[in-house]
Amino acid sequence: MREIMDCTGDAIKKAAQALKDGNLVAFPTETVYGLGADPTNESAVSRIYSVKGRPANHPLIIHVSSKSLLKKWTRDIPEYALLLAEKYWPGPMTLILTRSGLAKDFITGFQDCVGIRIPYQQIALQLLSEFEKLGGYGIAAPSANRFGAVSPTTANDVAIELGSFLGADDLIIDGGQCSIGVESTIIDCTKSLPVILRPGAITSEMITNLVGPFLTSNVNRIKTSGMLEAHYSPRAKVLLGISANPGDGFIALSNIPTPQGVHRLAAPLDVEGYAKDLYIALRSGDLQGIETIVAIPPEGVGLAEAIRDRLFKAAVR
Repeated sequence: MREIMDCTGDAIKKAAQALKDGNLVAFPTETVYGLGADPTNESAVSRIYSVKGRPANHPLIIHVSSKSLLKKWTRDIPEYALLLAEKYWPGPMTLILTRSGLAKDFITGFQDCVGIRIPYQQIALQLLSEFEKLGGYGIAAPSANRFGAVSPTTANDVAIELGSFLGADDLIIDGGQCSIGVESTIIDCTKSLPVILRPGAITSEMITNLVGPFLTSNVNRIKTSGMLEAHYSPRAKVLLGISANPGDGFIALSNIPTPQGVHRLAAPLDVEGYAKDLYIALRSGDLQGIETIVAIPPEGVGLAEAIRDRLFKAAVR
């Protein structure tokens, strides 16, 4: 297993230097752990694709420490995007904007747009700030897992999944379990109205209340993270909303009883707990060798929509 670094000031400075030197650094955010590289270094970015087994036409999200860097990477920013950034950054929201000349094809998946976000996780922000002191303009970081697999929400998950693919000078920073547990909301801001491409903790209601109506379809078919029909998938078969059989894994809110003979993988008290523990539960099922995991998705709007999105895609075979 790949060595995991404790989160200290010296470790963060070492990680920033590793990025500057063209290496990869896995680090925590509030959503999931990211696998980071210098977004201006084509060789380093190509290693992200190699380590993840990610197709080259799937764009990466760039994490920055402040809104002052937004215009480094983007141009022609609509007013509603600025309102969203002012309200929900730092936070679990990615904005897709028209790219500047700094955002090259190897970052954008050969598209004329780029995804940007400011995380609110303090370790991530410290790493970004240290890297920017060395001349960096942000960190390109998809989730730190093999392509299409369950995203990691602990450093140990990263080490188990990617440890054998990382190089001797790559690093993993341990920042504990991610507080949200599902990936950021992605909003396409290249049109006259926003388009939600991936649901997350910044909900459709929050967006509507701030900037008004949004479009409901990705009319230009912009590619971005998590857009495949099948994604977030464990090795086990995932079934939704049916009765679990003895030997199956089971994920549901705590008020839903565990069927006899079934392995309870998670019993969250609320939707927030469901999101935080979902990927850990799916990974636990795989580690236990469980072949089928039955999940009862939470009902309702908001974060529940994001959980259902991840579960529906995990269930596609």
